[in-house]
Amino acid sequence: MATPQKDFTLQVRRTFPKSQEVVFAAWADPQKLKLWMCKDVAHHDVHYRELEIRPGGRYVLEIYDSKNGQTYIGSGTYREVAPPNRLSFTWSWQKRMPDGTTAQLHEERETLVTVEFFARDSDSGPATELVLTHTGFLSQAAHDEHNGGWNGCLDVLATALPI
Repeated sequence: MATPQKDFTLQVRRTFPKSQEVVFAAWADPQKLKLWMCKDVAHHDVHYRELEIRPGGRYVLEIYDSKNGQTYIGSGTYREVAPPNRLSFTWSWQKRMPDGTTAQLHEERETLVTVEFFARDSDSGPATELVLTHTGFLSQAAHDEHNGGWNGCLDVLATALPI
């Protein structure tokens, strides 16, 4: 009998001083998403090879790290796009090897990201609480690395709004 794998679930919460529609659009409009997603490291050059934000649509992004000369490929499929409340998509990382082949990172399997957008009131006007839940990590190391990445991306998003 197989031993069940532990699932290291990550949850990140942020509140943005913008309407639910504005924050959702930053995730669901391809031109806006390209301005902040995975832009949390100055020496990363990000290019989307595919980006179709709809249920069943795929995305493929390549990140070239000029510091170490590596290329990382993130990919997945959108499972749910429900404006302005919720997005979910699968997530997987690979690294391109010098011979052009790719290899999985962190013993990682495909994981699931769910982003929920909750309208909130604030003294200065509309606000949105964003709750990002990323499930399916096989190790604490993969969890921690993604925690840093998501928080860095959301820091960039905070400075980019409204976009």
